[in-house]
Amino acid sequence: MALSFSCCTSLSLQNHVKESFKIRSNKCLDTVKNTVKSTGISSLTISPHDSLKMGTWVKLICGASFEDLIDIRNLSLVYTLAGVDCIDCAADASVVSAVNEGIEAAMDIVPLRKPWVMISVNDDEDLHFRKAAFDPSDCPLDCSRPCEAVCPANAIKLEKGASLQGGVINERCYGCGRCLPVCPYDKIKAVTYLRDAVATAQLIRRNDIDAIEIHTNGSRQTDSFKELWDGLRNSISYLRLVAISLPDVGKSTTTTMSELFSIMKPNLSCYNLWQLDGRPMSGDIGRGATREALAFALRLAAAEDRPPGFLQLAGGTNAHTINGLKERGLYRSAGMSRARICAGEKSNVSNSLIGGIAYGGFARKIVGRIFRSMESQYGHACIEEHPEYLSEALKEAIGLVAPVKSYDRL
Repeated sequence: MALSFSCCTSLSLQNHVKESFKIRSNKCLDTVKNTVKSTGISSLTISPHDSLKMGTWVKLICGASFEDLIDIRNLSLVYTLAGVDCIDCAADASVVSAVNEGIEAAMDIVPLRKPWVMISVNDDEDLHFRKAAFDPSDCPLDCSRPCEAVCPANAIKLEKGASLQGGVINERCYGCGRCLPVCPYDKIKAVTYLRDAVATAQLIRRNDIDAIEIHTNGSRQTDSFKELWDGLRNSISYLRLVAISLPDVGKSTTTTMSELFSIMKPNLSCYNLWQLDGRPMSGDIGRGATREALAFALRLAAAEDRPPGFLQLAGGTNAHTINGLKERGLYRSAGMSRARICAGEKSNVSNSLIGGIAYGGFARKIVGRIFRSMESQYGHACIEEHPEYLSEALKEAIGLVAPVKSYDRL
């Protein structure tokens, strides 16, 4: 009889705990919905294209080499709720599906305008398309393992046994390269790769991709770019936007841009964008990381010989980037000459000089802390199943997106 009473009491307590958890979760999910509505995101009807024209475009960069599907899904969900215009990811079918699943999950919580899905490819060797690699059994047992500490993606895990075991978690590594110089035994190498044009063209035809970004090194040698473009051109009609990401190579930058545009033009049936890649994969390092992207933007915005296309900052972008644009008179500012830009004049031309900002490492970092906290308690999980974490992550995401979009700050 006592046993029966004990079991009944235990079951009753379990049911009470489950019911309390359900009530708490529903309240947290209500908080998420109210946050989206109170900032005006849910009533946002401006298309991604119009955001580019207005200078309020925000793109989330998941990472051209980042392939952790649950993180990508959760990132896409959180930043869709925050109102981004585009989500950029690896040109991989599973990754694209994870992005779309995250977007759909967000839209199930609150009806929202759907962001564009973009895939990234490269025409040659590129920092964004590489992975760190090493054999942990070659590492000394007494190594202090600085590679683990410096990795921003938590992509290196080592455990002691008869020898060190573990190594690089391939799907989490996005190729930032910070582990390479800190290895005291020079054991780590970077393995680069090239996305296949045929596979990419087939992926585009799935009809769940809106845009493509081609990373190029800015060299005057455009043969590799033309080869890739020729492999993709019959699929370009499926897209809404073609973006070209390139570094600042000085005076020849606009000449190279013009040459690339001339290759694209015969098959370019959609909008085009130039991603100004300042200091790649460094936005999470600190305030100063954004200076190169801002300098690049200032120079290109004033260049009267640049080809058609929207301009968008990337590479080192972080929470300080938007203020940098405002200080330089480039936020929602329309076309003017170099002298008028430097003088801080304003213009009433319809299209903004700078279409917007792409956030990568910094955007992932500010919500990644919350993802890791959730993971430590629940393991790999869909973030909407734990709305208290979703609410916290959303506040961080809106804090980054809001100054560009002009939402009410939280």
